[in-house]
Amino acid sequence: MRRILKAYPTLLRVGFAEAVAYRAELVVWMLTTTMPLVMLALWTAAAREGPFGRFGESEFVAYYLAALVVRTVTTSWVVWQMNEEIRLGTLSMRLLRPLHPFVAYSAEHLAAIPLRSLIALPVAIILLATAGKEHIARDPVVVALVPLTFIGSWLITFLSGATMGSLAMITKRSVGVWEIWIGLFAVMSGYLVPLELLPRWLSAIADFMPFRYMLGFPVEVLIGMSDRAATLRGLEAQGAMCLGLVLLAGFTWRAGLRRFEAFGA
Repeated sequence: MRRILKAYPTLLRVGFAEAVAYRAELVVWMLTTTMPLVMLALWTAAAREGPFGRFGESEFVAYYLAALVVRTVTTSWVVWQMNEEIRLGTLSMRLLRPLHPFVAYSAEHLAAIPLRSLIALPVAIILLATAGKEHIARDPVVVALVPLTFIGSWLITFLSGATMGSLAMITKRSVGVWEIWIGLFAVMSGYLVPLELLPRWLSAIADFMPFRYMLGFPVEVLIGMSDRAATLRGLEAQGAMCLGLVLLAGFTWRAGLRRFEAFGA
């Protein structure tokens, strides 16, 4: 742990330099997260005929702009990175270093957040200006907990990606598994449709799956749909899922290393 804490600032600086050097690629990755804008147009048009539950036009604007902010800041492409490095055999170079590759991957992805925030911050300002203050969390305790919900969202996204990326050492390519995961995420996280507008049985299932805590939960906290008690319960769920994913990612990594052959080197 001492070695990690000592090396991590340097890893962050290196990761930020790489993000700046490959900023065009970063922009391409961010453009893949614009689906909330499409859904915003669809649902606001539908809401002109009448509200859906408690969602009218302004509520849909607040929800989907907040979803764009959360998705932009908390996304991670580690599964693609690991698949590429395993396929080419360059993962073997990371294995020679004194730090676990997951530590290096996390630093590289965290270092890109400031550049992604340059996109998210204007969206947040537009959210405040168009949706109005009544659609932003106002409880000071809830507002103080918003960053924690973002951290939990990023950790769940990163750890699930690292878990499936490790599968590439066993299957030689695990992106297909990740695509199934993303398909479930789109429906069960609130990315396409707010969870409370889903059938009750489906939204109840979503409460026990990680997808909601990757996006729907932090969005609800950000726009004031979650009170203090619900926010604390959600943070507890995020913490439990992060712990479970740490164990699962470690198990998958160790199982994959036993099969890794650096076949692309």
